[in-house]
Amino acid sequence: MPSLDEIMKMAEAAQQQLAQAQENLDKVEVEGASGGGLVKIRATAKGRILGVSIDDSLLVPAEKSMLEDLIAAAINDARAKADAAAGDQMQAMTAGMQLPPGFKLPF
Repeated sequence: MPSLDEIMKMAEAAQQQLAQAQENLDKVEVEGASGGGLVKIRATAKGRILGVSIDDSLLVPAEKSMLEDLIAAAINDARAKADAAAGDQMQAMTAGMQLPPGFKLPF
């Protein structure tokens, strides 16, 4: 069984790795899309929106409601992909850690 000093060193290392993983999440980019790619949202795995792309064919006043729905759907798609990318990053970060069974880091 590890000593208290060893446990504290492991916790400090885990905290440093977690901070690095958080920093890396803002560098991972994902793209959400809706309407068959007519609306695209680029975001980081941390959830920061980087850009919005709207196909010119949707810029018709009569289609305003549909465009709003497509933008919301693209944002949700980007968010789901960001969550998946963040989960992959966290899984890779914690792969080498010796965590007790059932212990989960905050994500």
